[in-house]
Amino acid sequence: MAEDIFQGYKGRALELLKKYNLRVWGQARINTTRGLFTGTVLPRSENDDDLHIVLKIVTGYNIGIDVNTVTSMEETGYQKANYKIPEKEFPYSDDKPTVKLFGTGGTIASRLDYRTGAVIPAFSPGELYGAVPELADICNINTEKLFAVFSENMGPEQYITLAKAIGKEIDNGADGIMIGHGTDTLHHTAAALSFMVQDSPIPIILVGSQRSSDRPSSDAALNLMHASYAAGHGDIAEVMVCMFGPTSDDYGFLHRGTRVRKMHSSYRSTFRTIGDTPVATVTRTGLTHIKKDARPRRKDRKVKILPYFSEEVTMFYYYPHMKPEILDSLVDMGYKGIIIVGTGLGHVNRELYPALQRAKEKGVSVFMTLQTIWGYVHMFVYETGRDMMALGVVPLGNMLPEVAWVKLGWVLGQTDDPEKIKEMMLTPVTHEITEREPYNGYLVYQGGVPEVEEFVRRFRK
Repeated sequence: MAEDIFQGYKGRALELLKKYNLRVWGQARINTTRGLFTGTVLPRSENDDDLHIVLKIVTGYNIGIDVNTVTSMEETGYQKANYKIPEKEFPYSDDKPTVKLFGTGGTIASRLDYRTGAVIPAFSPGELYGAVPELADICNINTEKLFAVFSENMGPEQYITLAKAIGKEIDNGADGIMIGHGTDTLHHTAAALSFMVQDSPIPIILVGSQRSSDRPSSDAALNLMHASYAAGHGDIAEVMVCMFGPTSDDYGFLHRGTRVRKMHSSYRSTFRTIGDTPVATVTRTGLTHIKKDARPRRKDRKVKILPYFSEEVTMFYYYPHMKPEILDSLVDMGYKGIIIVGTGLGHVNRELYPALQRAKEKGVSVFMTLQTIWGYVHMFVYETGRDMMALGVVPLGNMLPEVAWVKLGWVLGQTDDPEKIKEMMLTPVTHEITEREPYNGYLVYQGGVPEVEEFVRRFRK
């Protein structure tokens, strides 16, 4: 048997496959000390261990079988998988809006190459139509791949390129913009575009998926359909994130780009509006407003593109007994703006005071945000906060830490005047600082207590 039929397997796992003449892509019955498992043998990434055989079972999920539990194996069939995504001609229609989809490298509408572990994107209009044919019922889609990076590799260079590309598409007459993006830093990019693309006449929707399209529980197709409707038909012309709403498939949320955060590493309903409510809910056929102050879609093509960003900005998360050398080192490295993520109402220890004084003397702009996520910086309440304000630390209300970092980079890209920097940071552009949190802007239910369990049982699907 040729070696390429054992793609990615090595060591003990490879020995077992050879012993029982079982090939990758073979349909298998594997008896183990934990029971019988049936499914298709999948390739392994070259960097994976040699202690597991991976099966795709009938439910569509993948399981790893410990080689030390295997008692026998049998191949019952064979059909080699085809990685190619089906492609059909996208049926453009004059009576539907046209949406431009920019690709950055996220896994929206994609398949997984099990041999390498790499994601193969469905990105051309034909591939998207082949993967999610319902899109043609919603809008016309044109695509352009700007980057092919994991979201952790997105940064100022990509933010600026995106902002400029969005400006061009607005000039070209697009009815809406979608941006396919990895979820890990999607909210950072949303914040950056909220500052760089102001007063847009059309919706700008960032969308991603928590689970790749080969998984039965994937959110990719629904997120893409919801985002397509919001971009093509929606009447809200803001930078927004469109992702799963409830745990069911009922609807998606539209979150403002400066008030949204990824709150769970793998949950599909991971994105939450913090300190406020989402702007709207959206389905593949309609949009329902939650906020009454949303910016409306307009017919003109006017937009302000402000593609500025200075990389001389950083952020640090305060912890007890933090040493002043840490702050000193940031100043010595040439950073001109620093976001502190402080405790409580916005505090750090007294040991940092000398370093804060030195930062002030060197003209470094230092701002305070909170570790608590919800709530406001209130540095005038305790002596600690008052002392820090005297040392030049500026409280940023209820601005989220990552949004503050993005905004400070954007501000420093336009001015180095300390007073102007402070003024711009404290002047809200698009809800990054709000006057108050609504009563339902902070809802965290603690499971296990009777009243919460009763409530959850009523609504959980």
